[in-house]
Amino acid sequence: MSVKAYGAREGTRPLEPMTIFRRQPGCDDVQIQIAFCGICHSDIHQVRSEWAGTLYPCVPGHEIVGRVIAVGSHVPHFRPGDLVGVGCIVDSCRHCQDCAEGLENYCDQLTMTYNGPSADAPGHTLGGYSQQIVVHQRYVLRIRHPERQLAAVAPLLCAGITTYSPLRHWQTGPGKKVGVVGIGGLGHLGIKLAHAMGAHVVAFTTSDAKRDAAKALGADEVVLSHHAAEMEEHARSFDFILNTVAVAHSLEPFIALLKRDGTMTLVGAPATPHPSPEIFSLIAKRRTLAGSMIGGLPETQEMLDFCAEKGIVADIELIHASQINDAYERMLKGDVHYRFVMDNATLEP
Repeated sequence: MSVKAYGAREGTRPLEPMTIFRRQPGCDDVQIQIAFCGICHSDIHQVRSEWAGTLYPCVPGHEIVGRVIAVGSHVPHFRPGDLVGVGCIVDSCRHCQDCAEGLENYCDQLTMTYNGPSADAPGHTLGGYSQQIVVHQRYVLRIRHPERQLAAVAPLLCAGITTYSPLRHWQTGPGKKVGVVGIGGLGHLGIKLAHAMGAHVVAFTTSDAKRDAAKALGADEVVLSHHAAEMEEHARSFDFILNTVAVAHSLEPFIALLKRDGTMTLVGAPATPHPSPEIFSLIAKRRTLAGSMIGGLPETQEMLDFCAEKGIVADIELIHASQINDAYERMLKGDVHYRFVMDNATLEP
């Protein structure tokens, strides 16, 4: 079946309207009418071939929310009309240790929502900048937020789980001092989530103008990361730091803020590597520098349920599909508060 979409035909061209094809739902599939799709910074990297291996035509989008319109005969837990979401994963091997433990995000045969291998035309997956998508039931998530919040739920499917998973894995909670580096699409959700988990939250920014905004999101304190005296006040005091910055920068000043056995986890994905930190700053205090990639399906559902319970959604700007190229340029300038979300009803009929 044919549906309207926005995508790129090559890395040097802007996104444009196109028609793509979706398979008819199989016995284990869920067919979804997409209401909204979040715009992730990784979409830009992929579309513009800043990460190797982009397949064209490339239809981005892995922060998908909408309504079920059809289900296969072997789908017991979803029915037409349900509010659902699809994140970064639409398939995996389903039998390795990672999949068995609900950590499909670390499966060696992980299939991403776009730019992954697929038996469907054109031979690779096409994402959520489209009217509909058909996904195996294992990779569909239930949304329990009120429908009026649906557009603002969309970024939780990537930005939300990307920040929630490390916060949970490193046991953020009451009595823990947690830093969040960067107050953008990832960082603003990291602040909200860490605050909701009961941690003492310190936000790090390079912009003095963001102090009030960070506190409104739930930060207990705000530190200017280029201000040496402010940074020194927090030396050797953090249990955990979540670094969300997606451009290469020095990690050393933040590692120095960790207490003994503290961890800094990187979730931002820059196009070029960070400078290597000084090894003795890790050795001297048994500190850990770690990474984390999205989350598995059970944890993503847990995150959505937690956010529904706590009333957490992203702060968004809703855009018409035809504004996508302008949105990309504004994202590169940091001109968004804090995530763009596409209204998929504005795709060409």
